[in-house]
Amino acid sequence: LKCQGEPFSSETDKLCNPGGVFFPAFRVNRTSERKEVMVAMYKLFAFLNASLGNITRDQEELNPTAKELLERLHNTTKTTRGLISNLTCLLCKNYNVFQVDVSYGESSKGKSAFKKKQQGCQVLRKYVQVIAQAARIL
Repeated sequence: LKCQGEPFSSETDKLCNPGGVFFPAFRVNRTSERKEVMVAMYKLFAFLNASLGNITRDQEELNPTAKELLERLHNTTKTTRGLISNLTCLLCKNYNVFQVDVSYGESSKGKSAFKKKQQGCQVLRKYVQVIAQAARIL
């Protein structure tokens, strides 16, 4: 947030509220079948990977000197790709699932710098909420 400047530094809760941002449904719980949980996780991380690509592209354009931020985004993307790879193998080997239909969020191309920053902030905030939910299930 400090790389985004004002008003993001002072109005974080208002501007980064993830309430209206699209995110794939994650409607599984501890009683859900393991296969269902893994498919939901795959959809979640596929969506996140695409979103991280958009956020990273935007931040490289908007904040090219924010090395720490860009490094964190790149590392998170690498981790996400690793999780997708592991989930792909697990779904294929254990559950004979060879294809999962996924949805992707809205592209930020063509949006103003402010909207790009806001969308990235909202998606990352939503991601934190959904990952916490996923961690409780696992």
